[in-house]
Amino acid sequence: MLTLEIVRVTERAAVAAARQRGRGDEKGADQAAVDAMRRELNRLPIRGTVVIGEGERDEAPMLYIGEEVGTGEGPAVDIALDPLEGTTICAKDLPNSLAVIAIAEGGSLLNAPDVYMDKIAVGPGYPAGVVDIDASPAENIKAVAKAKGVPVGEITACILDRPRHASLIEDVRAIGAGIRLIGDGDIAGVIHTTDPAETGIDIYIGIGGAPEGVLAAAALRCIGGQMQGRLILDTDEKRSRARKMGISDFERIYAMDEMARGDVLFAATGVTDGNLLSGVRFGKKRIRTETVVMRSSTQTVRWIKADHTMLAKFE
Repeated sequence: MLTLEIVRVTERAAVAAARQRGRGDEKGADQAAVDAMRRELNRLPIRGTVVIGEGERDEAPMLYIGEEVGTGEGPAVDIALDPLEGTTICAKDLPNSLAVIAIAEGGSLLNAPDVYMDKIAVGPGYPAGVVDIDASPAENIKAVAKAKGVPVGEITACILDRPRHASLIEDVRAIGAGIRLIGDGDIAGVIHTTDPAETGIDIYIGIGGAPEGVLAAAALRCIGGQMQGRLILDTDEKRSRARKMGISDFERIYAMDEMARGDVLFAATGVTDGNLLSGVRFGKKRIRTETVVMRSSTQTVRWIKADHTMLAKFE
């Protein structure tokens, strides 16, 4: 029942954010997406709890971790969301900005604080354990190349372009592998590993947001692949926040199935054009959106191109 409903949620958020594309206002674009997503979520027949949101309660006015959404009737569900994945991307009208949501049965999604997470991910078709977050970049890339049956030079890693990744980038280049640097949008970066023939990306490595990590794990649960993540809790304040969410093992490595368990629904709508989805198109009498929606229990992936002619619904 919720499969099409969550598409409406990401469509509304994507259209609201797309109206702010290229204007250089990251906060304005993010707020527009948050407001639209929240309105639509509160129309759903669910008892929803946001476990991955725009921040923790004291930091975010809307869609914060712990917020309850929905009509209050229907199933109890966990919700992970990013109303605007890639705020900087949207503000600069660069590729791969998305509106993203995942819904699962209550207690199924990792309730993580809004901190950084070390991540590694590959797509489907590899033997279990082909990558290990504690192995070196060289070891992981060589393992992927061996499993794929290609030279290391034909493997491309997706890495966020951040100063903290300088040594990681050097290590990957030192063994002759390629790198696709992205400025933002690591949910899309992880999803790109699922179709290397189309995207040219074989493996995702590096440190990004924990909320994005849980959302990416939810997507991989639906498509197939492997992912590991470890929260970076390097201050007393971060560890205190983690404890409040029931996390006691600060060094724990979370497998994909531990970040997103049970029956998971995932949807993403393009805000700007990208490798995964086309961005929102505005016409005089219609708005066109493109969305991917997935379900883990059936391993079904649906691509929905929609023409919206009742434009008032986006107001």
